[in-house]
This record gives sequence, structure tokens and C-alpha cells, in this order.
Amino acid sequence: MALSTTTALVLAGGFGTRLQSVVKDVPKPMAEISGKPFLYYLFLYLKKCGIKKVVLLVGFKHEIIESYFKNNYEGIEVEYSIEHEPLGTGGAILQAMKQLNENCFLLNGDTFFDVDLSAMESSFEAAKTDVVLALSLQQNFDRYGTVRFNEENLISEFQEKKFVQEGWINGGVYWINKNLFSKIETTLNTKLPTKFSLEKEVFEAFTTSLHLKAFKQEKYFIDIGIPDDYARAQNELPQLFSQP
Repeated sequence: MALSTTTALVLAGGFGTRLQSVVKDVPKPMAEISGKPFLYYLFLYLKKCGIKKVVLLVGFKHEIIESYFKNNYEGIEVEYSIEHEPLGTGGAILQAMKQLNENCFLLNGDTFFDVDLSAMESSFEAAKTDVVLALSLQQNFDRYGTVRFNEENLISEFQEKKFVQEGWINGGVYWINKNLFSKIETTLNTKLPTKFSLEKEVFEAFTTSLHLKAFKQEKYFIDIGIPDDYARAQNELPQLFSQP
């Protein structure tokens, strides 16, 4: 089924602090994976899914990203939303969405989650939904918080990081209603600051006020934010795209 949401935002302004031992002097999404920047694999994935336009939310050394991807990459239109000072995930997304005025997908620029975006889009009613979060099932971890939801997949709680044997985590792929931030400021009567966290100051702060849906996917997931997983990605990501 063809996507009706064909624009994706990608958070690509990360410093890569935890990767300094193996990656230096480039934004974290430009960290090399088998000779290609990590973002390259995200573009291949988005092209496969049917995305037509990508807006890269950039900040730190954004010129490196712009010179590589320019205004069209792999047949996808590329635009840039530049943070001239750190805005947090929420502030960066709010800035980018002001120039879009359309529903969009959102991806973290340092995680790869092989979500079926078409199935994700058809899993909810767009008019009633504020955000859909793709959730990944993980085992034996303490690096992520877990997400709780009811039998209708409506998210009820975001739990703090702690060791769990098995749990659903936020996989860093979202569908976002274009009216999300205006709903917070008008219906919920909350003025958003210039700099804020999408996770803490939107998802966690308004869990019960917003309509947040869970989309569960037991698909390939990797977060390159620590050296061990960055090393693992060197073989796994190229293999993922070499499969027929």
C-alpha cells in the first residue's frame, strides 16, 4: 500500500559524545558504517518505504551533511532545518514542522529500526491520533526506558530506565500529526519553550492528554550511540541491504 504521508524528518544534529573514541569531527549520523555514513542507510530505507521528501534537522557541523546529501539524494528531495543553537529534540522538530504544515514521519539519526511504515500508517486513524510510536521488543537491557500501553495500543506510561528481562522500548520512529504542537498550545493551554525535549516535555508530560498510539514491530533494530553497537553495525547494516 502506498504511503499517504511521504515526508520524513530525521534528527541529525547529534554530537556523538559517547562515540568520541571511534568517531571524531563529524555529526553522529555521519559516522561511517562500512565506508558509508549512517545516514546513507536511513536514506536507502526511506526510499524503499516510499518517502519522497526528507528534512534533515541539523546543527553541529551541518555543512558536512549538506555537502554529502545536497538537495536530492537517491531520488529523494532533501531539505534542511538548521539549529543555530541547540534546541533539544522538541525544539528542533517544532522549528522544522513550522515550515511543513503536513503530517510526517520522524526518525532518530542514530538508530535504525526496520519498521514497515505502510503498516504503521494504516494501524491508526490519522484524524484522532497525535503521535504513533514504533516500539521494539528488547531483552535483558537497562539502557532504555520501557513503554506501557493498553489492549487498544494506546500508550499509558513511559517508565524510567532500569534492568528488565523483556520489554517494549521507544524505537525512535514516529508518525506525527501536523497539529501536535498547536494542540498542546491551544487545547492543552501550554506554551512550549524554544528549547525542549520531545520525549520528556511532550510524550511523558502529556501521556494521558494526547492520543499516543503504540505500533509494535519485532524487526531489526540498532542504536549506534555506543562503541559496541557501532562496531556491530559495520557488518549488520550492509548485510541488511544486500539481501534480496
